Amino acid sequence: MGYRWVVLCIGALAQGTNAAVFLGLPAISPQLQQHFSLTLPQVGLLLGAVNLGTMIALVPWGVFADRRGERLAMTIGGVGAAACLLAVALGNAWLAGLALLGAGLFGASVNAASGRAVMAWFSAGNRGLAMGVRQTATPLGAALTAAFLPGLAITHGVPAAFVALASVTAFVAIAVALLVREPPGATRAGSDHGLILKDPKLLRLSLASGLLVVPQFTATALLVPLLSTHGMTVTAAAVVFGIAQAVGGAGRLAVGVWSDRARSRVGPLKIVAVATAVGFVLVALLDQAPVPALVAVLVPTTALAVCWNGLAVTEAGELAPDGRSATAIAMQNSANYLSAAVTPFVASFVAVHVAWPAAMALAAAGAVAARVVLQPWRSLRASSPQNSRSVS
Repeated sequence: MGYRWVVLCIGALAQGTNAAVFLGLPAISPQLQQHFSLTLPQVGLLLGAVNLGTMIALVPWGVFADRRGERLAMTIGGVGAAACLLAVALGNAWLAGLALLGAGLFGASVNAASGRAVMAWFSAGNRGLAMGVRQTATPLGAALTAAFLPGLAITHGVPAAFVALASVTAFVAIAVALLVREPPGATRAGSDHGLILKDPKLLRLSLASGLLVVPQFTATALLVPLLSTHGMTVTAAAVVFGIAQAVGGAGRLAVGVWSDRARSRVGPLKIVAVATAVGFVLVALLDQAPVPALVAVLVPTTALAVCWNGLAVTEAGELAPDGRSATAIAMQNSANYLSAAVTPFVASFVAVHVAWPAAMALAAAGAVAARVVLQPWRSLRASSPQNSRSVS
């Protein structure tokens, strides 16, 4: 039983390293803009390439992990992602965009496969906590990246920052290959994944997750530029970004424990969606407020926007029959990454060409829409073919 914590630690490490790329890179948005001579919306497109690649590859990686095991999936994906990150350091904006797309294609292996590993080793009674730990690695990885990557990019240049990311990614891939294995009697999936991907509850959960990514990635993409427009230095804004991500990581643990005790994943998810919407409305109203007041609202609002992912991932895995949790998690994550690929550009465009408060209002609308989508959850549960595994 003690080995399950080894699996959880390695899965969390892989998740955090992957997050350093798709969530941590916005911390060096000004350096990317200068290095590649881009506008802010163009930087949003560049950062969105990682999420686009991840979205495309998630379900194929999920099917692969269910059939061949999470160790092989994460090892191949980690090595490929490391190679692509090295390629970013060598090229211009076009090559960087293609390489970041490739990093997303390979890095997608972590999202589905590490979730499958945790689902297999932990029971429903403590799975919320375990998945919370795994998901906490995402904002923690982003926070550590925000703390160290801007200084590295400023001192040694953007290429050095990507070499560092590639090195850590390769190290984690080796750790996965050496330390991760499946539990005794683990079920491998066959070829019947179509039923899972058509499950109406999973589709509704995926839609709600994608909508909740709108506020999450609005905060991720715009927090540093927003504070910079209010006179805060890039380094100081990056520190605020890191603090918000760290608080959001703690929130993932808290809501995971909450869901275990409530025996519900979706109930807490609804409450978080409402609180997130309220937070972004306040940020929009405080656009002309002093910087300390804006930061005081931005940090908890960003943390709320970050904290919910573990609930949705756990619910997706519990909706799946034995041996197919990676595919279900991949399906749920696909909507996240589609939204994550589009949101940075759209939010940046609205902020630049309309107004910053309008971008915050858009984020609030995404959270409200997610709450509406989740409203008829109980009535759908009775018709779900996989409801016997769910505890929400």
